[in-house]
Amino acid sequence: MAGMRALLEKKALQLTGGPASAQPPAGRSVYGWHLAEGRADIFLTYRTNAIVAQRENPGQQIVPLPDALAVGADYGLTVMNDASAAAHRFALFILSTEGQRVLAARGFVA
Repeated sequence: MAGMRALLEKKALQLTGGPASAQPPAGRSVYGWHLAEGRADIFLTYRTNAIVAQRENPGQQIVPLPDALAVGADYGLTVMNDASAAAHRFALFILSTEGQRVLAARGFVA
């Protein structure tokens, strides 16, 4: 196994997140664009990114990873004591049934 990381890094293309990574045209997600252009056959990414890419490429499949391999992110919500009334209303909306529906439609899980 020694040296496998270096071998993989030498072979792998850093399509996203690197200083030399190509940027998609305006209005396109980096994942959907690379897939549509044939630069990648598969991406491992968060579900939210996959949903956006699938909207751009309707024939694209999203295949969930098995639980043992899947990772996620925990998000929090904080409202500052001196925040505006609008900020408080927005936070309450996010926590409401409707707000949770909007987040779920974009791939977030409560």
